Amino acid sequence: MTFDADPRDGVFMDRALELAARGMYGTTPNPRVGCVLVREGVVVGEGWHERAGEPHAEVHALRAAGERARAATAYVTLEPCSHTGRTPPCADALLAAGVGRVVVAMQDPNPLVAGEGIARLRSAGIPVTVGLNEDQARALNVGFISRMTRGRPWIRAKVAMSLDGRTALANGTSQWITGEAARTDAHRLRARSCAMLTGTGTVRRDDPELTVRLVDSSRQPVRLVVDNRLETPLDAKILRGGGAVLLTVCTDESRALPYKERGAEVVVLPAAANGRVDFKAMAKYLGERAFNEVTTEAGSRLLGPLLEAGIIDEFVFYVAPALLGEGAAGVIQVEPLAALSERFRLAIDSVSPIGDDWRIVARTVDGG
Repeated sequence: MTFDADPRDGVFMDRALELAARGMYGTTPNPRVGCVLVREGVVVGEGWHERAGEPHAEVHALRAAGERARAATAYVTLEPCSHTGRTPPCADALLAAGVGRVVVAMQDPNPLVAGEGIARLRSAGIPVTVGLNEDQARALNVGFISRMTRGRPWIRAKVAMSLDGRTALANGTSQWITGEAARTDAHRLRARSCAMLTGTGTVRRDDPELTVRLVDSSRQPVRLVVDNRLETPLDAKILRGGGAVLLTVCTDESRALPYKERGAEVVVLPAAANGRVDFKAMAKYLGERAFNEVTTEAGSRLLGPLLEAGIIDEFVFYVAPALLGEGAAGVIQVEPLAALSERFRLAIDSVSPIGDDWRIVARTVDGG
């Protein structure tokens, strides 16, 4: 049997990427990975990583294939791991099963792997092709890649707004600017996020839960509140059930104690020059907590400083075909710009209809 490139490699890798996406909501802090085993043009095994601590995609696929894995081609969306964590190395499992060829979408950015899995396979005489559909594989794991290469999560800002860039009426009313389809999609963002981030202003005004309710998910994101002076109302919904994390510069234990008694965690972070939480230090801390993706749903007074700190990587705008007019709240509040050259530039990734609204995904060009 020859192990030269198969003209259907792209088809099988597409399938592996589809499988990887099934782990969208459950794998954190691990990456989302899919694997397809093909022998003589026939799929003999499939698998995906479902949640941390459980078998990886390759193991599921090998179990499904059994003896048919011998001499098969393995299509894997991320380099097979070469180290022992909570599970044994997948590169060794592929070798033990006797696969004949491996096609990898992208090298693992984890320093514990970083090419070692590929090298182990090749040193055993297994042909390995790397880079097929790499862009799609990277998009699936943008947060994991960010944490491994930059030491901080991919931070996404979700914004629901009118066509004239307003997020709420002057009296604070914002429910609901967009329709049901957009709100459901926003819950998908929550479900794929390791944590949700907001500020005390939003908590006081909207009293959000920041939980996943409109889509099925096996886990809930950690709820984070930037609260410089520990002023979050003690009856806020975000504190219910425990598990919320208050990010603060306040070192007064007497102010922290009531929150701790409600099951919240109070984390004191370094202060910036303005005496408030240093957002670069915050991003580093979130990376240390193994958060891959963090989505913020907040008002303009928090989004502005986050953008100015250079830690917002992506905006997801849900735009309603409506106008709220002068006096309504804007999307973002930053220091006045002296020239257009100082503007915050965005690169549009996609524009798509969603119900009666539009979804615009844009990455920051100069941030990060």
